[in-house]
Amino acid sequence: MELWPCLAAALLLLLLLVQLSRAAEFYAKVALYCALCFTVSAVASLVCLLRHGGRTVENMSIISWFVRSFKYFYGLRFEVRDPRRLQEARPCVIVSNHQSILDMMGLMEVLPERCVQIAKRELLFLGPVGLIMYLGGVFFINRQRSSTAMTVMADLGERMVRENVSAIVPVVYSPFSSFYNTRKKFFTSGTVTVQVLEAIPTSGLTVADVPALVDTCHRAMRTTFLHISKTPQENGATAGSGVQPAQ
Repeated sequence: MELWPCLAAALLLLLLLVQLSRAAEFYAKVALYCALCFTVSAVASLVCLLRHGGRTVENMSIISWFVRSFKYFYGLRFEVRDPRRLQEARPCVIVSNHQSILDMMGLMEVLPERCVQIAKRELLFLGPVGLIMYLGGVFFINRQRSSTAMTVMADLGERMVRENVSAIVPVVYSPFSSFYNTRKKFFTSGTVTVQVLEAIPTSGLTVADVPALVDTCHRAMRTTFLHISKTPQENGATAGSGVQPAQ
């Protein structure tokens, strides 16, 4: 039996399943997202190597351009509020809430120039994805020693105090649950609100002040998350409360 007729039949069957099943459509879109991540990472890695020759934070502008194009495949829009706060606070550390695999797109919408990111060390071994993160100057941390988000924030706070970084800028994404839900298996188009909060100053603080600093940051992010969670979405409904802000 010829190969191409088999592939064509499999493709038609897949398209039929996508049309008939919401779950099939969900998994197809997630699979496409993962395929985009790996394919774009490979292409972007080549561009970064040709442009800058190796690992440098300058590559992040190239990576950001590629990732921002993902939203057009899914009909997503990002409404960034108060973006000037990221330009005013220098040098700073950006802390954002985590919800799903789509977080990366939201971050790239607000990422300033020459911004270093933090990611768990396991991502370094994800083939072209790990390579492009390495080339972008991402700082990898061992989550086995920092098992919770609060612990990571505390470690980060201590490092900021030691290195005299002037501010933390919290960034909060509105819930994705009105258009992306892994439990109900739907993935549609939608709008994400990206709220940039006021910078939290760290000048003059000591390591003893870190717990209070982390608590202040967490409270500000949680309050903002709960506020924008109540904002009506495009379909007229309010986003569900099942998504939790950074903890």
